[in-house]
Amino acid sequence: SNKAEIITRVLYPSDSTPAGQELRLRQEYFFTAASLQDIIRRHVQQYDEVRSLADKVAIQLNDTHPAVAVAELMRILIDNHGLGWDEAWEITKGCIGYTNHTLLPEALESWPVHLFEHVLPRHMQIVYGINAKLIAEAQAKPGCTPDFLSSISLIDEHHGRRLRMGQLAFVGSHSINGVSALHTSLMKESVFRDLNKLYPGRINNKTNGITPRRWLLGVNPALAELLSEAAGKGVLDDAMLLSKAKPFAKDPAFRERFAAIKRRNKEELSNLVMARMGVRLDPAAMFDVQVKRIHEYKRQLMNILETIALYNTMRAHPDRPWAPRVKIFAGKAAASYAQAKLIIKLANDVASVVNHDPAIRDILKVVFIPNYNVSLAEVIVPAADLSEQISTAGMEASGTGNMKFALNGALTIGTLDGANVEILEHVGRDNIFIFGLTADEVEARRREGYNAAATIDAQPDLKGVLDALSSGVFSPDDHGRFRPIVDALYHGDWFMVAADFNAYTKAQRGVDLLWHRTKDWTEKAILNTVNMGWFSSDRTIRDYARDIWNVPTA
Repeated sequence: SNKAEIITRVLYPSDSTPAGQELRLRQEYFFTAASLQDIIRRHVQQYDEVRSLADKVAIQLNDTHPAVAVAELMRILIDNHGLGWDEAWEITKGCIGYTNHTLLPEALESWPVHLFEHVLPRHMQIVYGINAKLIAEAQAKPGCTPDFLSSISLIDEHHGRRLRMGQLAFVGSHSINGVSALHTSLMKESVFRDLNKLYPGRINNKTNGITPRRWLLGVNPALAELLSEAAGKGVLDDAMLLSKAKPFAKDPAFRERFAAIKRRNKEELSNLVMARMGVRLDPAAMFDVQVKRIHEYKRQLMNILETIALYNTMRAHPDRPWAPRVKIFAGKAAASYAQAKLIIKLANDVASVVNHDPAIRDILKVVFIPNYNVSLAEVIVPAADLSEQISTAGMEASGTGNMKFALNGALTIGTLDGANVEILEHVGRDNIFIFGLTADEVEARRREGYNAAATIDAQPDLKGVLDALSSGVFSPDDHGRFRPIVDALYHGDWFMVAADFNAYTKAQRGVDLLWHRTKDWTEKAILNTVNMGWFSSDRTIRDYARDIWNVPTA
């Protein structure tokens, strides 16, 4: 029917209007309910009952989008199979695990109670029942306060009565995991602090991983072959064996082959950019890459602002021994995220100015490659020399791009955020460029009162960049185009762009110095690649299987 087609036509439709919100809720329920009913149909077909469901089935919720599964599974067990509430609840918790992917409160879904009740009235009844038992359980604990009850409740009574899907996923799961060590630690202290107190031990960490079959063998077969020669053919079955190739970082012949593979990958990306955008890139330049979803916390803006500062300095001092760079951006923004879309516009406007400046020649190029998707990533990742992982500390759950780039021989410049912390531990501090505030320092600045305007005024380079944006240097057709970006930095700077700008600039000049030492750069790139075995998704899935799903592993 037409209604069914509308529900499935666009994944995650925009929820900026009431109609969009309702469509998104219906879509989430449609996919979740279809999956659960198929799981139970197959289980009953094999076992002829549902009471053994938790012994045979593991359901992992990927963030809050499918969190309605908690209420739906309860509905199926109670209404369709006649189980009592308590038995259905134990089976539901036994089946479900919840993986949290974000600490951003706005990204933890919540629905207006009136909307949820309109679309899913029976599920709302079940949610009220779950909440009543949750509150009763908390009230039985010593020291329970009204604030504590308000914090753990599935219903947020302070913002127009909303159903908190993160809370529902938490209480309906036997396991709640983060996706990096730092993220999991912060999750216990922030978004689920009080639920963690009520249910200690439920939260655990499962650091993300990537599959070397796709992100090494698939995208970079020449490098996969070189590593197989050095460490043995088994490296693609057991990525931990990559470490056997460490001694080859000191081998001149191996370094030469490694560098030649990188050069060919850069030539392939250069050809793609020329074909799609008409911009000629020099494969001998450093390919400095930031490709990911466009969001203020990921700080593409800081990268662009530093690029403008670098451009200004290059124009003022053209005779310095600059490290030639290609700044490569790609990514998409949420449909209704105006500031993110403005950042994309800024990157393209900066590219237009820089790439047409004859004084710069090929010392600096900027490209924002459109229509980012996995196929494009498969060309970009093997070609990167420098991987930008510069999110505001404490705001990135894990990231997997950081792992893909490092596996393919890119050095990382990044903050101590997400899985960068664990990458640092595995590749070594000498083989990564770490800068900026820590998560604790970011929190302290926000708590104590951070004067963004004074921070900007104390940095002449940054102030000059923002003055240029305000005056229309990069938007001559609309001088006020980037005023919202400048205003957001001067009046708040929640994502600490100005606070980290000097440290970021200093780290980038360290990158320049290393780039001129080709042997050392290549050696560090190799050490990144061969120390990334722990970040294989094989290890991640083994951890889930052992600790959450209780299933045997090969």
